[in-house]
Amino acid sequence: MRVFDSTIKETLNTRLGDLEARFDADVVFYYGEIHPFVAKPFRDFIEPLRQISAPRSRLAMFVNTPGGSAEAVEKIVEIIRFHYQEVYFVVPDIAMSAGTILCMSGDRIFMDYSSALGPIDPQVFNGKDWVPALGYLDKVEQLLERARNNSLSNAEFLILQGIDLAMLSRYEQARDLTVTLLKKWLVEYKFKDWVEHQTNPAKVGHPVTPSEKEERAEEIARLLGDNKLWHSHGRMIGPATLQRLLRLRIDDYSHDATLKPLVRSYNDLLVEYIARSDYKFFMHSRNYF
Repeated sequence: MRVFDSTIKETLNTRLGDLEARFDADVVFYYGEIHPFVAKPFRDFIEPLRQISAPRSRLAMFVNTPGGSAEAVEKIVEIIRFHYQEVYFVVPDIAMSAGTILCMSGDRIFMDYSSALGPIDPQVFNGKDWVPALGYLDKVEQLLERARNNSLSNAEFLILQGIDLAMLSRYEQARDLTVTLLKKWLVEYKFKDWVEHQTNPAKVGHPVTPSEKEERAEEIARLLGDNKLWHSHGRMIGPATLQRLLRLRIDDYSHDATLKPLVRSYNDLLVEYIARSDYKFFMHSRNYF
């Protein structure tokens, strides 16, 4: 098994080196849920990459995650941006929920036709499980609307009466934090080079104002958080939909004859190794395995 692990490690490090040359960046791989406990391990994972004579200013981060905590995402982004001026996110498979929020902090997002981001319904721990905050708030609003219309059943009244107001407040705070983070990061990083209008016929060639960037960021946050639009927290949103519906610029490498095989050969081998080893959380860089 040690020979097998050594061979896998050497192969992955070689493929990672090819990606670092292609992106002209430090390349790292993150697999698993995004929870507050990962902040310190992630810090200790990133710092050694900076301890070289000519550190790079760009990070390309492969992300494969079902989601997690928005608060943990904020800390991860703070760690990344302390060390790197430019950040690319590469999503060969999925970056759902909090993973989508994380990707919105990047300067560029790389996906192919089979990749997916997800709706940004923040997950809140209720003491037993992680629950989607927006789904909970939507259901409460439905009950309140029925109460305003005097059509609330006795059973629904009991449900509404039993709602924990403290938890309800936490769900509202999680929703507001998600929108705040998306607006801040999109304007500061993703839209930093958006200086002229390119698609609006009435504004083509005109300079983009800070308020227009904020409006676009808020629109993207609203659409990604609209449960009525996606109907499922697990909905997988591909690059074509992100570009068409959200008008979000995605670097689609589906037809890139150089980058696509580099990404697939590295990602698919590493994901298979993780699955065979039954790891729930895994990170990889040129000096961490």
